Amino acid sequence: MTDFRELLGEGGPLAGHVPGFSPRAEQQAMAAAVADAIEAQHRLIVEAGTGTGKTFAYLMPVLHSGRRVIISTGTRHLQDQLYNHDLPRVREALGVAVKTALLKGRSNYLCQHRLSLAAADAGRLSAQQQHDLACIRAWSVGTATGDIAGLGEVPEHSPVWPRVTSTQDNCLGQECEYFRECFVVRARRSAMEADVVVINHHLLFADMALREEGFGELLPGVDVVIIDEAHQLPGVASLFFGTSLSSHQLLELARDVQLEHTREAGDMSELPDAALQLESLVRQLRLALGTQDRRAAWETVEGAREVGESLSGLGETVTQLVEWLQDAAQRGKGLENCWQRSRVLQERLVAFLQQSTPASIQWFETHRRSFRLNQTPLDVAPAFSRALELLPDSWVFTSATLAVGSGFGHFAARLGLEEAETLKLDSPFDYQHNALLYLPQDMPDPNESGYIHRVVGHAREVLEASAGRAFLLFTSHASLQQAAGLLAGEISYPVLVQGSRPRNELLEEFRRLGNAVLLGTSSFWEGVDVRGDALSCVIIDKLPFASPGDPVLQARIDALRQQGRNPFMEYQLPQAVIALKQGVGRLIRDVDDRGVLVICDPRLQRRAYGRIFLASLPDMPVTREVDAVYDFFAADAPGLAGPAGAGGSPL
Repeated sequence: MTDFRELLGEGGPLAGHVPGFSPRAEQQAMAAAVADAIEAQHRLIVEAGTGTGKTFAYLMPVLHSGRRVIISTGTRHLQDQLYNHDLPRVREALGVAVKTALLKGRSNYLCQHRLSLAAADAGRLSAQQQHDLACIRAWSVGTATGDIAGLGEVPEHSPVWPRVTSTQDNCLGQECEYFRECFVVRARRSAMEADVVVINHHLLFADMALREEGFGELLPGVDVVIIDEAHQLPGVASLFFGTSLSSHQLLELARDVQLEHTREAGDMSELPDAALQLESLVRQLRLALGTQDRRAAWETVEGAREVGESLSGLGETVTQLVEWLQDAAQRGKGLENCWQRSRVLQERLVAFLQQSTPASIQWFETHRRSFRLNQTPLDVAPAFSRALELLPDSWVFTSATLAVGSGFGHFAARLGLEEAETLKLDSPFDYQHNALLYLPQDMPDPNESGYIHRVVGHAREVLEASAGRAFLLFTSHASLQQAAGLLAGEISYPVLVQGSRPRNELLEEFRRLGNAVLLGTSSFWEGVDVRGDALSCVIIDKLPFASPGDPVLQARIDALRQQGRNPFMEYQLPQAVIALKQGVGRLIRDVDDRGVLVICDPRLQRRAYGRIFLASLPDMPVTREVDAVYDFFAADAPGLAGPAGAGGSPL
């Protein structure tokens, strides 16, 4: 039996390979539990509080096991961190000859065929897009992996990237002239030969779907699956176990038909005409769905005349395009691919309009120039359970936020994991001495019109005490923008607002300034790691209950209610608790970090369910007096004794 107290102890191998490493009992306990799960081939759910060191806690037994393992993370950034930094350190520390591979979805790799099409169509691009394309072409000559994360010069949101990467729909497979040099094929080949493969949740579910059909490439030969950031899994599962049809897919098909017509079927004038008609009808449907960005149940618009006319025309055009592309398919592999894609999109459109079951919800979402039609299962547990039956028994699900209070019932039920073993490990950080929870008094109900004004008023007081160095986290973009307007010119610290610049740029600027105030919504509630004094305060406007207007949420609430169950206690409340824990987790990121957490929502104190939220947070002192906030920071700045006008002066 491997002694992980020794391996992860003072004189263990990691101590000599990881700067600043210190033994943690929680980390050792998790490593032992993961090793047991691997050996006994069972499923394990682990909540590892912030600072546990869960990555090393599962990497040690994984590399020690000698089994073939897949590790799935929540984001590509975490993939890169794990593969390029954490995994090599543990492998070197243990001295094991383990072959590793990094595998992302195909849209993360340059496609040489798509690059050639984009170059031929460069005249239709803007000046900035032409510049981005030129950078990509120059980079393509020297890149070994084709991973687009390796080209920082072109922003990840550049509209050129979708033009030079492939999707499952438009990939030509073995018929592609660049197949031998294909970066996706190379990456997959490396993954198939590796002992440990690092992927992300989207790719995991894509492979699970193929596995269910008998075509999975990765999972069939795996012994162990580690799911990091497992709290994201139910949301990703909903995407993959449902179906969707987007304006992007339709417009991309129209564009590719025009390009392939020029290359392979110049005499078939009906093809570009149909493609142009398809583009027109897609834009017509987007307008028919309303001018605002929204998410709503399909039943709210399906009876509208403009929507019906647009859909009818769209269906006819896609059907006609399928017929013409069938005739053209023999001209070349590009046109054959367009034909196959048009058939798939036709099937999805017909299915969306004709199929509706009590087990799913049909809904749509619109953005400024795009739309997506979705059919989402109300409960992903049955589909996920079926998938697991075809896969290895050794699964480990871990995150810092899985439990509600001390139980895992909500997470386990959402994925059909009720029989899994569970382990809850609290954070080893000293919240009692290094953190303070401030609950402002006399806050109005969050639904009152002046609520954000009061939030900002309390925030100003706290920011004086903290000398900036704060995140203000909001549950909606509207509240964020209102707060940004109220704070503008009212505080002496730099104010950074989500949306003004790319997320990574804002974070780098926040760290560099050292006294900034950053206003963010959902993307800043998790996956953000700012250590040290630069982040010493997190202010949360209100409890993060999901919007009641969300069509999927409403459908799930209705379904639970019809079953005689309590949707608020069984679904809405647990979801909000987990989301709040993610936001709170931004505050203390290292053993020496100190900070104040401010939660403005009065429901935390006035409603009975507030106790459930508080019981789920790290154990820290609680105050309702702003003077205590000044006293807390005064420990770091002895000249500060209280708020201005109350015996002290702000920093």
